[in-house]
Amino acid sequence: MLDKILCIDDDPITLMLCKKVLTKAEFSKEIDFFKNGEEAIQYFDNLKCEKTKELPINPPSLIFLDLNMPIMNGWEFLDLFSNKDYFMDFPNTKVIVLSSTIDPKDLNKSKSYPMVIEFLSKPITKEMLEIIKNTI
Repeated sequence: MLDKILCIDDDPITLMLCKKVLTKAEFSKEIDFFKNGEEAIQYFDNLKCEKTKELPINPPSLIFLDLNMPIMNGWEFLDLFSNKDYFMDFPNTKVIVLSSTIDPKDLNKSKSYPMVIEFLSKPITKEMLEIIKNTI
């Protein structure tokens, strides 16, 4: 069981389903939800502030990331999160792209980000989580 994960998706139904499946599978002790990449980046900025104040931080082990969102989409989030300012501070946080897209270009593009460990199609299932448990 992971300590903490994030789900970043603008669709409330997807988030509700994700929470239900993750909870039922006992996949993580704590799950935080964000509606877009900007909210998630703000979350990581807050963690960085706590770290500089020498407060204990508990960064997420894993992020489930949608690609198509308003304000800041998944690609924009990955571009920022792969920047050395984040990548150096959170090297153990891995990303699984969870998207409804079937475009092979998206799959190939996701492989260019070092923190992305998997590209899966929505919706998330208990079977997917079992496979993920064995790869992390």
